[in-house]
Amino acid sequence: MSEEIIKEIKKRRTFAIISHPDAGKTTLTEKLLLFGGAIHVAGAVKSNKIKKTATSDWMEIEKQRGISVATSVMGFDYDGYKINILDTPGHQDFAEDTFRTLTAVDSVIIVVDVAKGVETQTRRLMEVCRMRNTPVIIFVNKLDREGRDPFDILDELENELKIKVVPLSWPINIGAKFKGVYNLYEHGLDLFTPSKQTISERVEIDDVNSPLVDELVGKADADKLREDIELIDGVYPEFNVEDYLEGKVAPVFFGSALNTFGVKELLDCFVKIAPSPKPINAEERTVKPEEDGFSGFVFKIHANMDPNHRSCIAFVKVCSGKFERNVGYKHVRSDKVMKFAAPTAFMAQKKSIVEEAYPGDIVGIPDTGNFKIGDTLTSGENIHFKGLPSFSPEMFKYIENADPMKSKQLDKGIKQLMDEGVAQLFTSSFNGRKIIGTVGQLQFEVIQYRLLHEYGAQCRWEPMSMYKACWIESEDAEALEAFKKRKHQFMATDKDGRDVFMADSNYVLQMAQNDFPKIKFHFSSEF
Repeated sequence: MSEEIIKEIKKRRTFAIISHPDAGKTTLTEKLLLFGGAIHVAGAVKSNKIKKTATSDWMEIEKQRGISVATSVMGFDYDGYKINILDTPGHQDFAEDTFRTLTAVDSVIIVVDVAKGVETQTRRLMEVCRMRNTPVIIFVNKLDREGRDPFDILDELENELKIKVVPLSWPINIGAKFKGVYNLYEHGLDLFTPSKQTISERVEIDDVNSPLVDELVGKADADKLREDIELIDGVYPEFNVEDYLEGKVAPVFFGSALNTFGVKELLDCFVKIAPSPKPINAEERTVKPEEDGFSGFVFKIHANMDPNHRSCIAFVKVCSGKFERNVGYKHVRSDKVMKFAAPTAFMAQKKSIVEEAYPGDIVGIPDTGNFKIGDTLTSGENIHFKGLPSFSPEMFKYIENADPMKSKQLDKGIKQLMDEGVAQLFTSSFNGRKIIGTVGQLQFEVIQYRLLHEYGAQCRWEPMSMYKACWIESEDAEALEAFKKRKHQFMATDKDGRDVFMADSNYVLQMAQNDFPKIKFHFSSEF
């Protein structure tokens, strides 16, 4: 193992920012990029005053709706570290994309709105982090607006997210009277001046009891701050980095992302304590990042990052060794060796060709249909990374071609969007009709919109009543055949040709499970 690889691994910080919609996640991402010098003014993608959109939301539909629907990848350098941010969709209809993204990161920052507290979506994402013991930092946002008492927020974080918290910064008042934060991690006072472009001033203080504090924030607020800090020291344990790395404790920061306030404190602490890339479990063995052999897996496929070229991009997370351009790597599922002439690194949709990448980095590889989500690339070893599930969908509609002249475009569009993992496609064995299954209603709109704007194909949806799709298998071939004959009108295949039973009610599903004990029913595609 080379020293070069170890040195590069120590510099890497790969993390996702997750939150409920509207908690300010995209704004925070943008401010982090501002500090990394990756963009020079906030909202840097605006070409004129009207079209102001954030760097990480670049798909047309995202600009119209103001929501992030696809995970964006952005890399930048800060203070000697190489930081890779994955900005995830907060909207629950795209939860599956977010769950998959969490398999590719080493730590997570959760953004919580001070007025709304913890919301449903945040809770679900936290469950995924807990399953994998992913280290978490919490950023409580929007302190320049009226909100809840900071102590109440801490209690709620502990109860709802089921994790111990330790505040590392503390607000002085909130809302209209918000004056700044006291940094408990580095003992400094940050005074708040509302501004979207400049960074607030920092006053170093050895002791919170110093008279300087009274001068800066006024006697009443200074006394309240001292009381709060005494209470924090009494109630919350001292911050221990090991507990954070094991996913047992979450440090909490307060600030206002829109006003670039409290963000630098978060970033400075984050690069020091967050984990560099970790060993990853494959089915065969544990893969360590510092190994010489390259390995990586595809956690996301994105069609049409550039509407002028009908190409897909497979996002590969580098797990071990060093990835190099134009070197042959083994695609484990197809057992072929492939070379990549134009691998890219990202800054939202601005791409640049990379010569090499190290563990923790995300590389984009142009894909002409070779990749599926979960595929492994290696220097030659046969390993399979695990943990990229697709769940059984909850909503179903028939998809029909609305323009007979464009059936080729429609088929191509559906195939590419399904490979991206936006939704799942089933073909009915009974009448050959195509059925799309999704996690939420919004995905049907996104699919229709993207088929029209990216492939020039028009589709229309037809309702169907469907309760669940489950993958079926059996060790007894006769029993499987008998089941498929008996349930012929409820049978379908998924895009990989596997048998799927489409139950139209919970009762039908339970009856099938009782009547056919030799058949196994699966509700996630990982089996």
